[in-house]
Amino acid sequence: MALYRSRGSGVGNMTAVFGLLAGAIVFSGFRVVTSRNVMHSALYLVGALGGTAALFVMLSAEFVAWVLVLVYIGAVIVLFLFGVMITRAPMGREASLDNEKRGFAAATAGLLFLMLSGSSLYAFKDVELQGLGETVSTADLGISLLGRFVLPFEIVSFLLLAALIGGIVLARKDLTPAQEEEGGAV
Repeated sequence: MALYRSRGSGVGNMTAVFGLLAGAIVFSGFRVVTSRNVMHSALYLVGALGGTAALFVMLSAEFVAWVLVLVYIGAVIVLFLFGVMITRAPMGREASLDNEKRGFAAATAGLLFLMLSGSSLYAFKDVELQGLGETVSTADLGISLLGRFVLPFEIVSFLLLAALIGGIVLARKDLTPAQEEEGGAV
């Protein structure tokens, strides 16, 4: 049957899928930091996080992939977009938010990447993985996370919600209808 392939024939396909996903993630990550529109940056971040979730699915870590989708894409990005829209932050190109030191920042980030990559390769060059360890079921993981840490988790979520509401109250100015029409026409 065509569905059953030998173990070695799927490696090239998985490598190609990994290459496509890695390319999409790198492109999306690059556009997150180079896009001049805040909303476009947030949408590129969704693409980068979605690609990362797909990589976790390839690694048979479905639980981690779904947590990434639900928590980061489903909550954090939506919260970010909600905060941007509700505070009337500028969504287009804003010249005052840019400066002339982009090249220096890019060179510094590239140098830091090379230093961290080189030190990681040097530190772990002779290390071989002996085994993957004991597998843990998703049920056990959920019980250990939500059994002991459910109260701190709920407290942090309440504090984040209060911080968002406080930020909206502080940042938002109530405009008269005439001022809103004038601002909408600009």
